[in-house]
Amino acid sequence: MSSSPRRLTVPQFVALKSQGKKIAMLTGYDYPTAQLIDAAGVDAILVGDTVGVVVQGRENTLPVTLDEIIYHAEMVGRATKSALLIGDLPFGSYQLGVSQAIESASRILKETACQAVKLEGGTEQAAVIAGLTGAGIPVMAHVGVRPQSVHQMGGYKVQRDESQLLIDAHSAEQAGAFSIVLECLPSAIAAKITKELTIPTIGIGAGVDCDGQVLVLHDMLGLTDAPPRFVKQYADLGSAIQKAAAQYCKEVRNGEFPTAKHAYR
Repeated sequence: MSSSPRRLTVPQFVALKSQGKKIAMLTGYDYPTAQLIDAAGVDAILVGDTVGVVVQGRENTLPVTLDEIIYHAEMVGRATKSALLIGDLPFGSYQLGVSQAIESASRILKETACQAVKLEGGTEQAAVIAGLTGAGIPVMAHVGVRPQSVHQMGGYKVQRDESQLLIDAHSAEQAGAFSIVLECLPSAIAAKITKELTIPTIGIGAGVDCDGQVLVLHDMLGLTDAPPRFVKQYADLGSAIQKAAAQYCKEVRNGEFPTAKHAYR
């Protein structure tokens, strides 16, 4: 009798680096798409605060709440059978310090199937990362472009301060992070960070030398307008959906749908 597949664990995720296996991660926000990408074989699914932009239609990720992350993560968790599931800590859910961060992260782990959380920051969040890991909560860190700090950074700009990026990455690792997202930084810097760290680096606009890659699902499926330069669109679902909806409208208005075969007797 075959057993159900087991979710990838945090230690197994970390071990992929030493095994020389590249890590594939995508964002997920709902049951049907999470079910599809999990079945496709992604190593990890991030329930990201990017939900604010690609699902809610907001200008940035700042308005996303902890309750909203939990709402989406609960759906994704019911669909996910094998991928490691990570929940984003949204803006305002950990900035007050370790106590607030543990309370927020505990809710994500208790109310969803998430196995870990992600937060933005390196050196300035080292104490929070250490506090979370000390409480038994696995943490993925995030340096480079930090969307939650968009106003402070003056927009979404490539980060080129090699010294600070290295300090941030090492601080996150030393504080106990099991992995780190590197967003929008020069490939050479990302390669150096990846070589120096023992934990996996997950790149997004950070070049080929990272231990893995992550993309926003809606970007790579062609469901967003003007995606960033680092995005490769693997499908054009936007055009397909619009075409299908237009055909439906036409058939309804022309009396072509429904037909007898769509009716009950």
